[in-house]
Amino acid sequence: MDRIHLEKLTWDTVDGVLKLRVKKEQKGFVASNSDSLIDAYFAATEEKFPVYPLGIYLGKKPVGFLMIGYDCPWAKGCYGLPADYYYIWRLMIDKRYQGNGYGKEALGQALAFIRSFPCGKADYCWLSYEPENEVARKLYLSVGFEEKPELWKEDMEMPAVLKL
Repeated sequence: MDRIHLEKLTWDTVDGVLKLRVKKEQKGFVASNSDSLIDAYFAATEEKFPVYPLGIYLGKKPVGFLMIGYDCPWAKGCYGLPADYYYIWRLMIDKRYQGNGYGKEALGQALAFIRSFPCGKADYCWLSYEPENEVARKLYLSVGFEEKPELWKEDMEMPAVLKL
């Protein structure tokens, strides 16, 4: 497997990431990358919490998108999460590059970045996913996330946590 890496998005690289798409049957599982970047903008400018939109690259070719937040107010409100936590807000691999282990590798690199504590120390990393998304569920559980069904609410995503 070729090695992938994460890169901060820039004016020069964002267009390639905006062109990435998931499979038709996956569209209900993750927001588009353009919607994610809009969310990142408002998170940083209006809600004033740190957010890291990152491209997932194979060499210079964009193959996916990942976004990390810290202390997301809406996740606290939805799930009652504690203060001072990291949140893997988005993860997608373009339909042409799925099935190559890039999602798992990107997730591992994201966790390494989180464990460098760029926003301060935290005990946990949280994420959430659509309950019907079995591929995401298997991926997250395979790296040590634990589902928190007691926090799940109808019409919401399944929360999961990883002790850092």
